[in-house]
Amino acid sequence: MGRDVEVRLTKSAAGWPVYHTAPFAHPDIGNYVLFLHGGGFINEIVRAHWRFVAYLNRHAGIRCVVPIFPLAPGAIAKDVVPATGELLRKLLEDAGPAKVTVIGNSAGANLGLAAAQWLRDAGYRQPDGLVLISPGLEASVSRAEQIEIAARDPLQDIPGIVEAGRIYAGDLGLAHPYVSPLNGDFHGLAPMTVFSGTHDLLYPDSVDLAAKARAAGVPVELHLRRGQPHNYAGMPTPEGRQARAIILRVLAQGLA
Repeated sequence: MGRDVEVRLTKSAAGWPVYHTAPFAHPDIGNYVLFLHGGGFINEIVRAHWRFVAYLNRHAGIRCVVPIFPLAPGAIAKDVVPATGELLRKLLEDAGPAKVTVIGNSAGANLGLAAAQWLRDAGYRQPDGLVLISPGLEASVSRAEQIEIAARDPLQDIPGIVEAGRIYAGDLGLAHPYVSPLNGDFHGLAPMTVFSGTHDLLYPDSVDLAAKARAAGVPVELHLRRGQPHNYAGMPTPEGRQARAIILRVLAQGLA
């Protein structure tokens, strides 16, 4: 994380390890990001995720809350989504909804959206915003165009994504909104900023997400970059740097 970032470890109500990171220059700042890491629900948080968290600490001047949620098959969607929703509810209660943004990449974006839907269904307020980076939101990966996109996706393949989704779904099935939140209700959700690229076989999820959310009255800012792969927003490329600059702008505007 670097010497300029403070790190503290707690536990969630579900017993998960939860890391709290903050810039040493402003350790008591009151703005928060709940960061949910990718990995298909079967892979642990990695160094690139921590670099992104430290980037937010340094450049956005905010605190990050990073839960280390258990992985499938040891924990499945019916366990992980409500527990994440409860963690988010507590953060909103403590900090205030206007002070909290949820950021997730890939499977973490799936979990962030599902947790926001859980929060709404349970009658709680939404965070200030959702930033969804290369979200995978429909676990069957069954659109005809995704087969064509898969041929130019350098990082993913359809069978692997579907198998990870099957393991995470457990007895809920792939279509359940906890597993495929694209199938959920979008009314009353927080404003969304979404990033995807046309060399990501999951990018149709982002297009459909924007359409469904806007139809439900939810503001959506969709950044779809031609020729970019999965998780391009976290990469050390010009396009990645541009995406991160947009994220900083969203945080500055939303958490002011």
